Amino acid sequence: MPQASRPYQLAMITKRSVGRAPRYHGGMADSTFDIVSKVDPMEVDNALNQAHKEVAQRYDFKNVGASIAMSGEKVLMKASTEERVKAILEVFEAKLIKRGISLRSLDAGEPYASGKEYRIETSMKAGIDQENAKKITKIIRDEGPKGVKSQIQGDELRVSSKSRDDLQAVMALLKGKDLDVALQFVNFR
Repeated sequence: MPQASRPYQLAMITKRSVGRAPRYHGGMADSTFDIVSKVDPMEVDNALNQAHKEVAQRYDFKNVGASIAMSGEKVLMKASTEERVKAILEVFEAKLIKRGISLRSLDAGEPYASGKEYRIETSMKAGIDQENAKKITKIIRDEGPKGVKSQIQGDELRVSSKSRDDLQAVMALLKGKDLDVALQFVNFR
């Protein structure tokens, strides 16, 4: 045995609890997953660019001052009439759906007049607010399997249980509910 490793081995022997059997803390750790509400900003940007191209090419949007553009965190749509600006919103919604983004995460305002044009400002909702988080935890507590616990952690929820099957039942339960927020299930462990 080389001399360099000998002091290390002696230190390990003195640190061990001599005469005791190793402890086993039994049971498996809880399985968990997180419930989040996030939107991929690149997908929103792609949908916006596709909508911009369609608005520029469509005949019914010619000579009505129709445009769609990103304005900070919001998407701003402009047109000369209220009907045309609503049509631009419909085009944008169709592009979001094609890109796999739920319309529940789109917060569209009402058309309003601004000078000679009408505008709609929309924004993307990210995160689960406290009110919806409390609704979700109540649904899990009341209708979910017994032994499933949920905790609110900022703008997301952590759901834990001993059984993975119970967690999958909770996922199916929440997918079947009509909630005001688009949910994604991540970090399933």
